[in-house]
Amino acid sequence: MYLSIFLTTACIIFYQYQLSKANLMPSGNVDHIDNEIPPPPLYIITPTYKRPEQVAEITRLGYTLKHIPNIFWLVIEDATLQTPQLTRQLKRIGIPFEHLTAPMPNKFKKNKVKPRGVSNRNRGLDWIRANATDGVFYFADDDNTYDLQIFHEMRYTKKVSMWPVGLVTKYGLSSPIVRKGKLDGFYDGWIGGRKYPVDMAGFAVNVQFFLSRPKAEMPYKPGYEEDGFLKSLAPLNNTEIELLASQCTEVLTWHTQTKKNQPASNLDLKKYNGTNLVKLRDMIV
Repeated sequence: MYLSIFLTTACIIFYQYQLSKANLMPSGNVDHIDNEIPPPPLYIITPTYKRPEQVAEITRLGYTLKHIPNIFWLVIEDATLQTPQLTRQLKRIGIPFEHLTAPMPNKFKKNKVKPRGVSNRNRGLDWIRANATDGVFYFADDDNTYDLQIFHEMRYTKKVSMWPVGLVTKYGLSSPIVRKGKLDGFYDGWIGGRKYPVDMAGFAVNVQFFLSRPKAEMPYKPGYEEDGFLKSLAPLNNTEIELLASQCTEVLTWHTQTKKNQPASNLDLKKYNGTNLVKLRDMIV
């Protein structure tokens, strides 16, 4: 009798334990959770520059990335010196990161149309070459919007993966064209003679594949940055490009843009010295 009671109690306790474990597990389609085998590392390269919206944009992106396991964030400013407010916010968000600078070369600063973000991204690629051995990297601009699912999918890219990007070009999106399960061209509001007319937010690259292409880099050619970089990964056949987001039938990234703000005016210290506004003003870029 006592043995029967003991066994019944033990079964109830074991069931409750398993149920509590199940309730703690995250729901949805996320990376496989295994304490012994972490998912492959994911390197996020984010170009940025000093402006009133900078810290707000980084905050939004940072707290999105914080949901992703085994991630390293390369935040690279087009500047000679780091913006202190940005460094402070990166530490606050708490994702493993490297805050770097990569000013645009002077010879391009006088151009009417400037190759923005190229020096930043190439600095990120240099960091990858020097520090990474496996995993996947992705160019994530700070003013875009991302569904968490795309990070889980891109992490397992073998060479190059692609997917649609919403809110970009006059067509409302930029996307690979998929016919009968295969890549059959590209849909974009501006083809411009590009072999790969895709948006920067629409592809990811395997680190080992990239390292095997020692000359791969992004060109200082406005409008052709993505195309030039992807072509520098040659040889790369279209059949090797992996089509994510349910065979490119879902939009999981959007090319959103925040309204530009005027720089904040100087604080009148004669009027507000000794108030909380002094500290707040120091947080505004």
